[in-house]
Amino acid sequence: MSRRVDYYNDPNAPAANSIVPGGSALVVDDEGRILMQRRADSGNWSLPGGTMEIGETLADAVVREVREETGLDVETTGILGVYTDPNHVIAYADGEVRQEFNVTFIARPIRGAIAVSDESTDVRFIPSEELQRLPIHETVRLRIRHYLERRIGPFIG
Repeated sequence: MSRRVDYYNDPNAPAANSIVPGGSALVVDDEGRILMQRRADSGNWSLPGGTMEIGETLADAVVREVREETGLDVETTGILGVYTDPNHVIAYADGEVRQEFNVTFIARPIRGAIAVSDESTDVRFIPSEELQRLPIHETVRLRIRHYLERRIGPFIG
């Protein structure tokens, strides 16, 4: 059984009871492929990331989370967007129901080797055309779409 259930535009979703600042990284290699991890808790492919800890910046948290989840050190190069849609809530087994709050950074790998963590079952760089065939939550698809659109400024929503 999954430890996490994502609800998006679902009238039967439980009401949110928390908001936690978090971030993710859309990491692109020299071939234009996007770094994705297959989440152990949902089975969906996703961007690496996580929540802030006291004493760190959000950018530092994202770099730390990418390293922990993928084995790669990355450098952030910009902000793709701020994603805070109240219609996306995540229910956890402990009763927490979190409203989405994610700042997605654009990043590039600088060193390290891909490694699977206990939070994932697979990690790899994936060409954008292959992403269409993979199980990916719609909110992550939105972020990838925003990146592929080569937007001038960050998405705010």
